[in-house]
This record gives sequence, C-alpha cells and structure tokens, in this order.
Amino acid sequence: MPHPHSPTCPPPPPAWGGARSPALRDTVRFAQAAEALGYHRFWVSEHHSVPGVAGSAPTVLASAVAAATVRIRVGTGGVMLPNHRPLVVAEQFGVLESLFPGRIDMGLGRSVGFTDGIRRALGAEKDAARDFGDQLDELLGWFTGEQDAHPQVHAHPAEGLRLPVFVLATGAGADLAARAGLSLVIGDLRGRDEMLRAIDRYRTGFRPSAWSSAPYVVVSGNVAVADTTEEARRLLLPEAWAMAHSRTHGVFPPLAPASEIEAREMTEKERGFYERGLRGQLYGTEDEVAAALDELIERSDADEVLVTTSTYDREALLDSYRRLARAAGLSGDSGRGIRSAVGAPVPR
Repeated sequence: MPHPHSPTCPPPPPAWGGARSPALRDTVRFAQAAEALGYHRFWVSEHHSVPGVAGSAPTVLASAVAAATVRIRVGTGGVMLPNHRPLVVAEQFGVLESLFPGRIDMGLGRSVGFTDGIRRALGAEKDAARDFGDQLDELLGWFTGEQDAHPQVHAHPAEGLRLPVFVLATGAGADLAARAGLSLVIGDLRGRDEMLRAIDRYRTGFRPSAWSSAPYVVVSGNVAVADTTEEARRLLLPEAWAMAHSRTHGVFPPLAPASEIEAREMTEKERGFYERGLRGQLYGTEDEVAAALDELIERSDADEVLVTTSTYDREALLDSYRRLARAAGLSGDSGRGIRSAVGAPVPR
C-alpha cells in the first residue's frame, strides 16, 4: 500500500480554475503525511485537461515530492509513454535518480489522451498505444546505452543508471511487462477474475532481465476506510460520479461532495456507469478492509497493493489512509505488515 499524507490535511481544493498552486501543494503535503504513516511509495499520475488534477507534469511533481520527503520512494503511476519521446523520458528520470538516488520509481503506462482534442494537442493518435512495446524497448535502451535507433546519441544522466521500472496494465500490458522483464502494476479490482488471469500470464511469461530477476506484482485499486461501512462507501461516490460523467459527457467534472451526488437525478446511462464505478472496490471498517485485503493478496499473491483513492473531503481521505495504515500493519500494531504504496489522490 502507498505512503500517505502530511501532518495536516488541507481543506478540499476548489476546481482547477484559480487554485492551481494549492492543489499542487496539497499533493506534496499528502506525500509527507503518507511518509509519516509508514507507506512504502508515493506515486503521481499523468492527466491532461482534467479539472483540478495535479497530473499535467508528473516528473516535475515527483521532484517536488521527493525534495519534501526523506525516506518514502517517489515515482510515477505513470508517465504515459505514447505522449512523449523515450529520450526525454529517460533524461527526466535520469535527473530524478541522480538528485534522489535510490528513491525513484519509473512507472510507465500506454494510455493516450481522453478526447480527440487532447490527443491532437499531445501529438498522439488514438491508436498510439500499439507502439508501446517499441517505445518501451527504446526507453530502456537509453538507460543501458544499447539503443541503436539514434547512433551517437546518449541520454545523460540516465545512461548507466538502474532504477525500478513498472508497467501499468489492465490486460495486454501484462504481456509486455513479462516480455521486458519488468514489474507489473495491474488493476482494477472491479474485474477481479480478468485481473487474476492477466497476473497468471505475466508470471508464466516473465523473462528475467537486467531490471528484475523475478516477477513482481502490484495490485492497484480504490480502498476507503471509515468508522462505518456506509461512511467508507460514501468516500467513493465523488470519484464514481466523476467517471460516470466523463463517460457520458466526454469531460471530467471537478469532484463534488457526496451529499450533492446522492441528491442528483441521473439518466439510466449515467446510473449504469456510476454503479459500475462503485462495484468491486474495497471499502468498510478497518476490520472489514483488512479481511478484504488479506483475501485479495491471497488470491493474487501480490507483492504490494497500490491505493489510488480520491474523494472530495480531504480530511476524511486523510483519516481513511490513517485507518488503512493501521489495518495493513504499517504502524506496527496489527502484525499484518502488508507492503503498501500510495497513488497520489488526484486533487480536483
């Protein structure tokens, strides 16, 4: 499971309009809190043109997080490789690893922009993800010095460095991670059987590499913990509604309070996406979530759990991560000792 937040929990940041700086600073404070709670990693994600999401420049934000923390590993969950030139990505992570040696994780994904407009702005086609395998090979070659697509070009200071590399996947990406001998981050928990089949394929097809000698699986999903089961479920409503709205309107709205969402009248299509967004997530009291995590880890044999929960109420979110740390044994009082990582909750 991931590393939590900072000493104090700021109020919910307003929409991305005039609150860019507070949203970014909130993420850094959240990482400090995660470190204090005993989480193992803190990762930031890449999103473009999403209201309030502090994810437009993940390597820059990761640098700010690493500078403000001491022990927790910092990385990306992830940099979307189809949006970037592999050389530039290698150089950015080379700088990060040089500045914060032994604390940087390179998480990579194959998604492209959410809308045609975003994809055009990024210079990425809708089917750009099909080239992810070749891009991944080139990127790793910049670190080893073995890439031959661009003779006499070197990625400084990346060349010669080694850092953990993770491939974010839902299905096909698991096969690419296995072929390249890289660690796998896989979700989501709503399609549990499909996820488990992909993990089995990954382990079966894994080829040891200079990056990893054995398969390494991180299972990712939303986890919410509160005093009661219903309170925990309500923490998931803002994100479920935002996803449902994006699927039916083509744009992401800012996160809204749970009470506002409960009062909404939804179309049948919206309601379908909304209910599916809540299905299969882990939520409940500390005991309920601890039991659910035990079952998930037993079935998947995961090495880590990456928690990506976000919600409108920042204080309740911080409390959820405190409770999760206790349930997972990160604070040493439950004996479970589950290694956990935090995907930065995307401030909206």
